[in-house]
Amino acid sequence: MWLTNLRLPGQKDSCSLHIRDGKIFAITPSTPKNATLDFGGSLVFPGLINSHDHLDFNLFPALANTRYQNYRDWGWDIHKKNKSEIDNILKIPQPLRTLWGIYKNLLNGFTTVVNHGEWLDTRDAPITIFQHCHNLHSIGFEPNWRWKLNRPTKTKWPFVIHIGEGTDLTAHDEITQLIKWNLFRRPLIGIHGVAMTEEQAAHFQALIWCPASNYFLLDKTAPISKLKSHLPILFGTDSTLTGPWDCWSQIRLARQEEALTDEELLQSLTARPAAAWNLTDRGKLEKGKLADLVIARPSKYTNSWDDFYNLSPENLLLIISRGNIVLFDPSLKESLSEADLIGNNFQQVGPNGKFVPGDIMGLMNEIRSYYPAVQFPRQTSG
Repeated sequence: MWLTNLRLPGQKDSCSLHIRDGKIFAITPSTPKNATLDFGGSLVFPGLINSHDHLDFNLFPALANTRYQNYRDWGWDIHKKNKSEIDNILKIPQPLRTLWGIYKNLLNGFTTVVNHGEWLDTRDAPITIFQHCHNLHSIGFEPNWRWKLNRPTKTKWPFVIHIGEGTDLTAHDEITQLIKWNLFRRPLIGIHGVAMTEEQAAHFQALIWCPASNYFLLDKTAPISKLKSHLPILFGTDSTLTGPWDCWSQIRLARQEEALTDEELLQSLTARPAAAWNLTDRGKLEKGKLADLVIARPSKYTNSWDDFYNLSPENLLLIISRGNIVLFDPSLKESLSEADLIGNNFQQVGPNGKFVPGDIMGLMNEIRSYYPAVQFPRQTSG
């Protein structure tokens, strides 16, 4: 399959991609005569990697009643004041909530998601769900976290933990405690790090930055411009408990911080997490890499980085995950069918009519059977 007349983010020159046997077989500036699809100058980029989501929490509305000093205050507050809303969502079986979280990520252009929390059954997911890590929630809410961090283990998986999620001394001191009690120097990947200092950052393998979640709860985010020289920065969206469904709005919020360059921010969504999670077969558009990629048509062509950072879910044309088409725009249906690239297992969803595999409409109806008042986002409801 040849995909032609494409541009990389931040570049003006066009290129063509040859995909064969689930991998990128060639990238060339020329246009082959036997091109399968011509995209008219649309953008192509590696499938995005979401380094932090709670997949089974994406049916929750955003819950907060004020701005908090730390995540402990938030957790106690919403469980007291928003108990009925929480209970209504938890009535929905976890497998349904998990599948919904997978679709959320797919519809936003993520082909790999790192789930934080208990191990979930995602064996039939159309995208990669990465769970090969030791998950600790936080120092405040993880029972016996010291023992879990230091228990004997045969794996070299990193320990992933919410840390420094606050603006007060408690949040800062939790980072110091974690470093002190990491007796066997386990590889640590922190989430949030709002209270993290440069000295503390040196003890971590990477930091997952979730600016939308941070601002929603704390009205402040991590000092990324200072921390980035000490450890890799990975991007995370968190769940809809604290972040919007439209993940591109979260990416734009990160860009507005100007803590990372446009290139660095893209790297935090692609190559850097691929390296941090040891997913060496993806994260870059290179010959021999897995065919994990997204093609999107900007609303306005500027031949600048704005073309990428102004994208929204509506702009996505084609998503390929592990060599398989997992999303396409209605405008491509005839061409893909003629090329025998899609089967009959796709279903159209939402006002923008994207096609995705599986029975997403049936999923939404089943979710409603448990909680009729559930609110689905604009991308999926009419």
